[in-house]
Amino acid sequence: MNNETMILLLVVLIAFSAYFSATETAFSTCNHLKLKHNANKGDTRAQLVLDLLEDYDKLISTILVGNNFVNILATTIATGLFLGWFDQNGTTYSTIFMTVTVLIFGEITPKTLGNSYADGFVMKTAPFLYLLEVLLTPITFVFGLWQSLMNMIFKGEEDKGPTSDELLTLVEEVEKEGDLETEESELVRSAIEFNDRDVKDILTPRVDVAAVDRQWSYDQIREMFEENQYSRLPVYEKTIDHIIGFIHEKDFYALHGEYKNDPMSIMKPAVNVPLNFSMMDTLRLLQKNKTHLAIVIDEYGGTEGIVTMEDILEELVGEIWDEHDEIVDDIIKVDDNSYVFTGQCSLMDMFDTFDTYEDDEDNFDSNTVGGWVVELQERFPEKREVLTYKDLKILVLDANDRMVKKVKIIKEVREEPEEDD
Repeated sequence: MNNETMILLLVVLIAFSAYFSATETAFSTCNHLKLKHNANKGDTRAQLVLDLLEDYDKLISTILVGNNFVNILATTIATGLFLGWFDQNGTTYSTIFMTVTVLIFGEITPKTLGNSYADGFVMKTAPFLYLLEVLLTPITFVFGLWQSLMNMIFKGEEDKGPTSDELLTLVEEVEKEGDLETEESELVRSAIEFNDRDVKDILTPRVDVAAVDRQWSYDQIREMFEENQYSRLPVYEKTIDHIIGFIHEKDFYALHGEYKNDPMSIMKPAVNVPLNFSMMDTLRLLQKNKTHLAIVIDEYGGTEGIVTMEDILEELVGEIWDEHDEIVDDIIKVDDNSYVFTGQCSLMDMFDTFDTYEDDEDNFDSNTVGGWVVELQERFPEKREVLTYKDLKILVLDANDRMVKKVKIIKEVREEPEEDD
């Protein structure tokens, strides 16, 4: 074989080395979701890529066998060439040349390109790689047996799939890349976190529940509907700790004649859920019972509060207002470091406002800012009282002997001390 032929063969082998390196990187970094989407739309090339990725160990074995084969052959040919040109120094020069050439043209450059154009590259190379995988099946089969033996000896951690935190990180990355709008990413985050939250995080506490006594007359119930503008009113027997059902506004105003003397004839049974019931399970229960309201029961069997279908849906899509709602802002920004919060504001929303202490809400039993302030002070604070928590200064703006209604929270910014020259 003359030198010209050997040089041409060496160039071809280095090109194949570059191909295998780029292929390895592209298949490990390609967008699986995009490929599945294209495959579902009938793209056969995308489906072929997914088929190759399904047995990833065999795919990598094929690529590594091909890459090592061409690198070893290229090194052998280069050594022969340099020995003919430089005699006893040929081996040294060949080693230097092949190391630099393979690193630049067989590894770094193709892997960089493979990472940058992963999706397009895997689509174009899939047919050839599939053919190569079939041809090298006997060799990869042997390596597969060896790999199985290693897996039996060194058992790795079981892959349980992505966690909720990993999915949230993925959403953040997709949002940064511009594929998701802020509103869309917030909706996805809410859906991911939805099943991790309980009804205790969103319930209307019993002190705010508008309910009617079973013994009340038609006129008393009508006044309650007119005063509160709710579409449903819970019905209790003797005390609010014993809610037995609810009355729907539409059914109530449909009563006429002698039926007004027995307004409880239209009462529907209540759905009860425990305090630690998840929002997803509560939603399913409401759907199953074809109702929009559930009574949240505490550990002693008393009424902790109520939760509605609207409360649950607001956790997914944000606040839902109707023409009868009194619009109250739970969070009012004063400046970049201070905000006014209502006592009913979610404690988690308060911590999120300052973008700090992501785990702090788990350290408290309270779900609201008002309850949190009481828990910090270990008593009901007085109006204008000031307390602190870490770098948060809390000023009580409105409170009584039963609850904290409004607070102003200021995040103290500590200036870094200047270093002496």
